[in-house]
Amino acid sequence: MAVELPSLRDLYDLGAAQQPTWPDASEVDRVVDRLRRNPPLVFAGECDDLKAKLAAVTRGEAFLLQGGDCAETLEGATADNVRAKLRVLLQMAVVLTYAASVPVVKVGRLAGQYAKPRSSDMETREGVTLPAYRGDAVNGYDFTTESRVPDPQRLLDVYNSSAATLNLVRAFVTGGYADLRQVHTWNTDFVRSSPVGKRYERMAGDIDRALTFMKAIGADPEEFHRVDFHSSHEALVLEYEHALTRIDSRTELPYDVSAHFLWIGERTRQLGGAHVELMSRIQNPIGVKLGPTTTPDDAIALAQRLNPLNEPGRLTFITRMGAGRIRTVLPELVEKVTAAGVQVAWVCDPMHGNTFEASSGYKTRRFEDVMEEVQGFFDVHRELGTWPGGLHVELTGDNVTECVGGGESLLEEDLSHRYESVCDPRLNRVQSLELAFLVADMLSQVAEPEL
Repeated sequence: MAVELPSLRDLYDLGAAQQPTWPDASEVDRVVDRLRRNPPLVFAGECDDLKAKLAAVTRGEAFLLQGGDCAETLEGATADNVRAKLRVLLQMAVVLTYAASVPVVKVGRLAGQYAKPRSSDMETREGVTLPAYRGDAVNGYDFTTESRVPDPQRLLDVYNSSAATLNLVRAFVTGGYADLRQVHTWNTDFVRSSPVGKRYERMAGDIDRALTFMKAIGADPEEFHRVDFHSSHEALVLEYEHALTRIDSRTELPYDVSAHFLWIGERTRQLGGAHVELMSRIQNPIGVKLGPTTTPDDAIALAQRLNPLNEPGRLTFITRMGAGRIRTVLPELVEKVTAAGVQVAWVCDPMHGNTFEASSGYKTRRFEDVMEEVQGFFDVHRELGTWPGGLHVELTGDNVTECVGGGESLLEEDLSHRYESVCDPRLNRVQSLELAFLVADMLSQVAEPEL
C-alpha cells in the first residue's frame, strides 16, 4: 500500500517546533535539492533488520543498548573518536549480554546526532544576545555573530561527516575490531587496572571461563568475530530528514535513510505537530522521548498515531523522568499502556532528567542519580511484570570530566579538568563501564526465572 509523504510546506503548516530560522530560503532550497540527490546513508533492509531485533526487545527476548554523544561535532568525527565510542559500547554490550543471557541490540547515537533542541531561541552572555547554538547541523558553537548565524550548508557537511562515520563503523565491526574475545580482553584490562573495576572481577572471570570453554570445544561462530551495529539520532531538522526520506524499491514505501532508528524528542512530540506527522509516514523503527509530564493518554495516543498497526519493533518509548520521579510517574504509564495492548519497547534514558548546573557554571549529572533512575526503572518493571527493554545513555569513550561521582569520585571542582561536551554532560569510559556492570546485576535478576 503506497504511503503519501507530506511536503515540507505541509509540515511547516502543521507547526514545526525547534526549527532553525534560516536567513536565506533560496539557499535552503538548494541544499535540500542537493541532499535529495545524494545516496542513502543506510538501507531500508538494514532498518527492517533492526526493527526485527527491536521486536525481540518488545517481547522481552533482547535488550537495547543505545549510546553516544549528546551532540556530535563535525570536528570530532575522527577515526580515534569513533573507535573510542564504539569500543566502550561493545565493552558494555559484552557484560550485559552475559548477565541477561539475551541478545543485546547495539545502536549508536552517532552518524547524525548533530542537531539539538534548545529551551530558548537566544543566548545572552555579558550583555550580548545571539542565536542559541543548535548543534553543528545548524550553526557554530563559538559565541560570535558570524558563528551563530544558521547556515544550511552545514546540513551537507553533516551528511558527509555521517557517511564517513558510518564507513568507519562498518569497517570496525566487520574487520576484526569487534571480535568478542578482544572486546572481553579490554574489559579484563579495565577490571585489572581500574580501582572501580576490581569490584567486577567475579563477573569478568565468569565471562572469561565461558569463552575459554567455548574455545576448548572448538566453538567459533561467525558472531564471535563481527557484530551488528546500527545508527540513530533525534529527527529534529525537518529539511534534513525530509530530504533523506526515500521510496524503497522493494516495497514502494518511504524510509528515512539518514539513520536506521530515529527518535522524536520530548520538545517535539506534539501529536498534531510536524515531527510526529513525518515519523508516522516512514517505515523505520522509531522512538519517542517521554518526560515526567507525559500522561498515559498521551502515550497511548502517540502509539496509535505512530504505530497504528501495533507492529512489534516499530515503536520504542524512551522514558526520561529523573531519579526523583521515576518511581511515581512510570508505574501508571507502563500499566495503562500495557493494559491498552500497545506493543512497545520500554527503554530508560537516565541522563536528561538528572541535569543540573554546578556552582562553577558547568552543566553536569551525578552518576548516583543516573544509577538511581535506572534502578527505579528496573524496579517498576519488575513489580509490574513487564520487560525493562534497554538503556539510552549519553557517553564517550574518552576520559572526560563531565559527570560527577561514580567509582572515580569525580567532584564538581574536577569538571574543568576535561569538560569537552558542547551541549550536555556525558559519562566517561570508566563511568560507562561501571554503569554496565551495575546494570548487569539488575538485568541478571530480572532475567532469572521465577522459582
